[in-house]
Amino acid sequence: MDQYTLNLIVVGASFALYVGIAIWARAGSTSEFYAAGRGVNPVLNGMATAADWMSAASFISMAGLIAFVGYGNSTFLMGWTGGYVLLALLLAPYLRKFGKFTVPQFIGDRFYSQTARLVAVVCLITISVTYVIGQMTGAGVAFSRFLEVESTTGLFIASAVVFAYAVLGGMKGITYTQVAQYCVLIIAYTIPAIFISLQLTGNPIPGLGLFGTHAESGIPLLTKVDQVVTELGFNDYTNLHTSTFNMLLFTLSLMIGTAGLPHVIIRFFTVPKVSDARWSAGWALVFIALLYLTAPAVGAMARLNVMTTMWPNATAGEALSGEALAVADKPDWMANWEATGLLAFEDKNGDGRLQYYNDANADMQAIAAERGWAGNELVTFNRDILVLANPEIAQLPGWVIALIAAGGLAAALSTAAGLLLAISSAISHDLIKDALNPNISEKGELLAARISMAGAIALATYLGLNPPGFAAQTVALAFGLAAATIFPALMMGIFSKRVNSLGATAGMLTGLIVTCLYLFTYLGWFFIPGTNMLENTAANYLFGIPPTAFGPIGALLNFVVAYVVSSATEEPPQEVQDLVESIRVPRGAGVATGH
Repeated sequence: MDQYTLNLIVVGASFALYVGIAIWARAGSTSEFYAAGRGVNPVLNGMATAADWMSAASFISMAGLIAFVGYGNSTFLMGWTGGYVLLALLLAPYLRKFGKFTVPQFIGDRFYSQTARLVAVVCLITISVTYVIGQMTGAGVAFSRFLEVESTTGLFIASAVVFAYAVLGGMKGITYTQVAQYCVLIIAYTIPAIFISLQLTGNPIPGLGLFGTHAESGIPLLTKVDQVVTELGFNDYTNLHTSTFNMLLFTLSLMIGTAGLPHVIIRFFTVPKVSDARWSAGWALVFIALLYLTAPAVGAMARLNVMTTMWPNATAGEALSGEALAVADKPDWMANWEATGLLAFEDKNGDGRLQYYNDANADMQAIAAERGWAGNELVTFNRDILVLANPEIAQLPGWVIALIAAGGLAAALSTAAGLLLAISSAISHDLIKDALNPNISEKGELLAARISMAGAIALATYLGLNPPGFAAQTVALAFGLAAATIFPALMMGIFSKRVNSLGATAGMLTGLIVTCLYLFTYLGWFFIPGTNMLENTAANYLFGIPPTAFGPIGALLNFVVAYVVSSATEEPPQEVQDLVESIRVPRGAGVATGH
């Protein structure tokens, strides 16, 4: 059976499973559409939360960024995982105690203000739309290769699949679909990693293989990677090549941004009890760890495989001691990905070989001049392809390649569905029902939710056609926005009785406006192809802070403005202060508000 047919069978079977689950778990009420009827088992909710959390950025893009930047991009692992711990400990149980459906609903009730609620809706939609662009981009990348279609066509297919199960099933359908998607994505991620770890180190556990010995050379694997990359003029793989201050800020942005992500928070509204919210968080961490402990190994091993493919005759780990890859000898995986437009070569000096090296390095420039090279001939390498191409690079069996295609799509679609539900809920429940038409029937609200979902899918598809960067880069911007807006409001809403409606509203608006202005002011400099997203690539950044690390600054401004305005105005009503006190004693889900 040829690879294309095998891909169709595996991917098609996974799609059929998702749609079948959505039909079986179709939402019949607003409670089921928004919160799955609050009856999801904590273990299943943990698995669904992991799938919701591990997006295309985690599955497709993170290992690619680690591969090409090295240690510096371990910030993704630290920030995302640490943020989830923050969410589990400081927010999830208390929000479940509150007992409502959405994040804006909590903010509106806690700060006794329709204005605060509407500002929260604006923040939520801005964050979720930015985030979902990365998921649609990742889906388009996966489709473009494995179904041999244009990435634009792949984006439309992904949108149709999400539409089929998210609009129909709501949170109830999405929850059980995400359980299936988690199983698909974790199997798809770990099986190729095990094969490649065995090939390179003889160790079947990728995380241990990363710190093991390279089988062919007999030296530590990471030493081997450092040898190869520095020989070609790139920074050594295992050292940090970015500002420690920016690395700290970026990690913090990912952490507090994680804790403010609406599509993750609403997952904790689906369990029966407050204790179940805590157990869900614990199980989700276990399920997330299975992929996150593997990702650094995937990145390092993929980088080594790519570079030794380009210099196949190298000896003793020194690429320049051999000859570069002959054009006529390009392996199948290169030709396959060239057809997508996400990988491209140019034989600039016409010598029939493809030189791959850092042509910005002064030492390499001298070597290139001496040997008659005309520059780096790998002119396009979209980092999002690395995980998906990894099984082909390692020449693994066809069924493994098909499996990772299904896994990449599962990761992108699971998170996209959660984000789209968050947008839909904010529009139908917080905007239409509570602000524009309070007398709308449950049937009418359910219809509005489904129409909102369809509209959000259309918008995400449109924006996904021209994303502002790689999947993980686009997602990083969403985390900065969440860090600067939703997270401070939730923290102050739960742990401060003094912050009032004026303070919370002013704080959210300050965080949103300042962060958006900073992002759009420097976005043009930030997304320079081939640059490290953590490096200061524009001399006129404010204090050298790149846009993706600005979230904590926006959050700090949010907190300061909220407290200053609250201190200068009246205290919240006594019943609101009593509500805050009740929320902080997490016994009995929904007791605080009677829901």
